[in-house]
Amino acid sequence: MERILVIEDELPMRTALQDILAAEGYRVLGAADGERGVKRAVDEKPDLILLDIMMPKLDGYAVCQELRRLGQTIPILMLTAKGLVEDRVTGLDAGADDYLVKPFSTEELLARVRALLRRAKHQGTAPNKFKLGEVEIDLARQTAARGRKQLHLNAKEFAMLRLMAESPGEPVSRERFLDVVWGYTAFPTTRTVDNYIASLRSKIEPDPEQPCWITTVHGVGYRLELGGLASARDFTKG
Repeated sequence: MERILVIEDELPMRTALQDILAAEGYRVLGAADGERGVKRAVDEKPDLILLDIMMPKLDGYAVCQELRRLGQTIPILMLTAKGLVEDRVTGLDAGADDYLVKPFSTEELLARVRALLRRAKHQGTAPNKFKLGEVEIDLARQTAARGRKQLHLNAKEFAMLRLMAESPGEPVSRERFLDVVWGYTAFPTTRTVDNYIASLRSKIEPDPEQPCWITTVHGVGYRLELGGLASARDFTKG
């Protein structure tokens, strides 16, 4: 039975969410503010977190950032009344996996919950840390750096790297990227995958026009070259 942590300061909303999830057979945990939410997430390691943004003490963005800083890879679904594109981008960049704007239907909420849980179950084992040339990637903390310079990768880009790192040297299809990273409720297109790959290359490749780490498999998708993970052992030990 999957366990879901609801971090929401408004009691009526928290109760409603807990009742909806419990009715579907999930085991539900609750936290009334961001500080308690971080503690419960770290201590109890739920399978999924539903996270409100506007909260006292620590808001949802800060909670998300703190959990990722602590190396927590629990899927996070942000819930908020803020529907502006900038707000969604801020949430995703903070490390959230998905974003749902209030008011939302019960059906959409449950569909997104199922998609995130399914995606988490289907994830293989990827190294938490590895090197791509001069670039050091830490998937657990969702950080990337070239030497002392921090690289700004968003949550989707880290998720794409994780998926490719689970089977280095093997092609990952655009459809699999869409299913695992975006989920079926997002309705993206294969062009979305290409755009994100182009963004990733611009940040981590020495020459994005002639990529050596993320290569194209024509007619299929993309792969992370084995050479890129050859030095992963040394970095992981360090």
